[in-house]
Amino acid sequence: MPPPTSTVVAVTALVTAGVFLLAWLRQLRTRDATSVDLLWTLGIGATAGVHSALAGGWLPRRILVVGLVCTWAARLAWHLGGRLGAGEDGRYAELRRSAGARAGIVFLAVYLVQAALVVGLGLVFVPLTRAAEAGWRASDLLATVVFAGAFLGESAADRQLQRWRAEPTNRGRTCRIGLWRFSRHPNYLFEWLHWFTYPLLGLGLPQGGLLWLAPAGMFLLIRFVSGVPPTEAQALRSRGDDYRDYQRSTHPFLPLPWRLRACTT
Repeated sequence: MPPPTSTVVAVTALVTAGVFLLAWLRQLRTRDATSVDLLWTLGIGATAGVHSALAGGWLPRRILVVGLVCTWAARLAWHLGGRLGAGEDGRYAELRRSAGARAGIVFLAVYLVQAALVVGLGLVFVPLTRAAEAGWRASDLLATVVFAGAFLGESAADRQLQRWRAEPTNRGRTCRIGLWRFSRHPNYLFEWLHWFTYPLLGLGLPQGGLLWLAPAGMFLLIRFVSGVPPTEAQALRSRGDDYRDYQRSTHPFLPLPWRLRACTT
């Protein structure tokens, strides 16, 4: 008999909050909050694993869910882990500078919000891992194809940006190669598309319709809160007019036709 969902969520929330609070205490000493993004990624993967292990739904679907989520988390964690030790992420460094003496409490809020997002997004996996309905559907294949496309797209965008930044001659210039020609943030675009995997897996399952809140919420978060806005602000500080020219010619998110990109910033 699997434990009640409320118990699993409560324990997950307490453990997640504890881990993020310990990480916050560490950044008080190191003055580097870069690790919070890595913790968020690993937290999503761990939460999916917990829900999949403790739920009593159809086993093949539970295995598929944890396999997809952990594949996503492992790649992103590897990518984010490469930033550790290279100085604080520019977004957090600017936040620390602007917060001044209040930096401790401001970053406490940052860490706790990230912990809450781990728990909240973890609820996406509850209907998928608890549903007893057996058998594969066409929507499961579609979900896997969407996942693969998003995974490969985000991987390609990250590699292209890494190669660009590795060239000393590109310092102070904006990456416009590959996917970055068509969107100012293709990595965020494919990260958002990845979250369509789970409502597609949930089609026809009890409470599966609620899973569409995940891509809707992630779009708002990435496009208007913690993704595009602080990244753009940091790019303007570091690359100035070169990035302003990029903004005028390239859409911030969607790979729209050139005429629309040129007039939509």
